[in-house]
Amino acid sequence: MNTKLPLTLVLLLSGCLLSAQVVKDTVSKPVDSVDLKEIELQKVAKEKTLTPVEAAAIKKAADQKQKEAEKMKAAAEKEAKKLEKEQRKLEKEQKRFEKEQKRIASAEKSLIKSKEKLVKERKRLEKMQSKLEKNKRKGKISEIDIEKENIKISKQQIKIKEIQEDIDKTEKKVNKLRN
Repeated sequence: MNTKLPLTLVLLLSGCLLSAQVVKDTVSKPVDSVDLKEIELQKVAKEKTLTPVEAAAIKKAADQKQKEAEKMKAAAEKEAKKLEKEQRKLEKEQKRFEKEQKRIASAEKSLIKSKEKLVKERKRLEKMQSKLEKNKRKGKISEIDIEKENIKISKQQIKIKEIQEDIDKTEKKVNKLRN
């Protein structure tokens, strides 16, 4: 193994030296760090012939720099994933907030409707009571009809109590949603 590595490096470098003798008019700038290391190796090989130990050290340094570049790339990918996850979390929170606001608006609308209905039913009850009193004063109504009207009034009062209970429940719900 010890003899194979230096022999391989020597063959590789000699191949590079032979191909490096061709002169190019244009200068190209490599983008990848691995390409940069190879070019550095070629420059050093042109200047002098390397001993196997020096070649191994140069290769080791190049490998180490490549590993560092890979680590940096992995860290950047990890950071990108973290940012993406955070963005998804924010979007989810925004949707939850909008949904909550929609529920609050719906509950408030329901509360307003119930209050309007309560006012309407109270007016209706007052009208029924005043009509009964008016008919009693005039004496146009029999005892049976009076009882029937009283039953209707009682039912109306029960209905008003139910509406009031619904309003109380809805108000609690709205307060709970707001907090």
